[in-house]
Amino acid sequence: MGYNSEAMGEPATATAEPAASAIDKLYFENTLLRVFGVLFCHDPKRARTRTGLIEIKKGIEDKRITIRLDSEYRQPGPFAHKIALAIIKKQSAYGRPIRRDISFSQRELLHLSGRKTLGGRDSDDLVHALKQIRYTHIITHFRETERFIEHDFSIFNEVLIERRNSPSDPIVACSVVLADPIVNSLQEGHFTCLNHFLMQRLSTISQAFYMRLFFHFSNLYDGHHKTRLTFPKRYDDICTEWLGGLTVQKHQSVIERDQLGPHLRQLVHAGVLASYAITRAKTRDGFVITFRPGVAFFADYDRFYRHRTQAEFQFDFHTDQRDISEPLKLAYAFTEKRTGRQRSAISYVSSKEVETAKDLLDQIPAGEGDRFLDYALAEARKTKFDIRSLGGVKQYVAGYLEARERHTVEKAATARRQADEQSTRDRMDYDRFRRDALDDLFCNLPMGERAIIEELARSHVPTLTAHTGPLLNSLLKREVHRVTAERHPDRVPTLDGWLANRHGPHADHLA
Repeated sequence: MGYNSEAMGEPATATAEPAASAIDKLYFENTLLRVFGVLFCHDPKRARTRTGLIEIKKGIEDKRITIRLDSEYRQPGPFAHKIALAIIKKQSAYGRPIRRDISFSQRELLHLSGRKTLGGRDSDDLVHALKQIRYTHIITHFRETERFIEHDFSIFNEVLIERRNSPSDPIVACSVVLADPIVNSLQEGHFTCLNHFLMQRLSTISQAFYMRLFFHFSNLYDGHHKTRLTFPKRYDDICTEWLGGLTVQKHQSVIERDQLGPHLRQLVHAGVLASYAITRAKTRDGFVITFRPGVAFFADYDRFYRHRTQAEFQFDFHTDQRDISEPLKLAYAFTEKRTGRQRSAISYVSSKEVETAKDLLDQIPAGEGDRFLDYALAEARKTKFDIRSLGGVKQYVAGYLEARERHTVEKAATARRQADEQSTRDRMDYDRFRRDALDDLFCNLPMGERAIIEELARSHVPTLTAHTGPLLNSLLKREVHRVTAERHPDRVPTLDGWLANRHGPHADHLA
């Protein structure tokens, strides 16, 4: 049983080739691609009941994935899947360098996730989805040369939330920090490029199929033999590994009519698939689904991998940082320092605090937010002033800036003094090195050359004949050094050359 758009006489190209300007790329890190299929359950009722551990590829050390679900938030469902895709999409649109912080207004995030309203229920759903992703742990295992590597992480390292005033108010903005393993892998180029414009028109199950099938087709496609390219996968493994634990049905007709069939036909109509077939497995009970790629896959493969171009549009990362991410971080940092609570225990900060943070960041560089807060709170303690809101630290801005300027001046003066002292030490060390080097050089010269140098040295000290003993010997030795250096200028390093090689293997030898 299956579906073939060509056999049914339907035009697979009708929606498969959007205009080039409509293509919107999504760069998806490859480990995250594997994790997504296990992490998000596309049956919302089942997702709300699942806790504990989910293990995939159990017993295969270099492919095993374990998902540890949070007992309070349970397994992320279809809406969380949409939110996660929206966040990954915006990070893709930031371009390079790869960014860890991704910031959204509520309207922007709900729009990207497909919601049309901004009511309280939508806000609650959004926060719940963010926390589901934040508190679900992923443990991946893979082989690296002769070692097995284990990564234990959440997709989001941190979620910062702004509400207008109280815990019951709708979310106003949020900023999430993507996990380091994902960011590092993206920086190394381990990602799959997907067509986000196409994905937005698909159901979440169709999206999950598209992501995995595009990845597998891309790995198998050699640029030729399009009609021979197929990918088979056991149906029960699809439910577990691609769709987050969807119920495994026993009857082929139910799979086709009520469960996966409608979503697979959507992919055929979009041109992602040319056909699919659900057949009984030959080796053990169950079914196998065999997929054949359609014209949309081949068009995107050529567009993304053969004719690479820059994204047509990029979000302004610095604007998001200035307007959302940095103010949220400063407001959270103040609450953390004032109350002693860990940031993860702070559920939100108010819009008033965020607006105050924006005002402060107009005067204080974002990178100095923590330092300024430490200064302000220390000054407040001196007068026993109990600061209750971020606005209370404004009075310390001028003092901080003055102290910062003094510190900068003092630091520069200290750096100059230390540089002068180091220069003096270097000169003294070089003088000792040069004397020893010239002694060695002179002693290793031919006897005739040494005689010439000694004669020239004596000819330069006629006025010193009145001196005798150690003083005369010292003066003659200095002249010998000078004449030796003049006659063999390339045999002893200059000060600059000596400094450049001071810590090298030849520091104590002649050049």
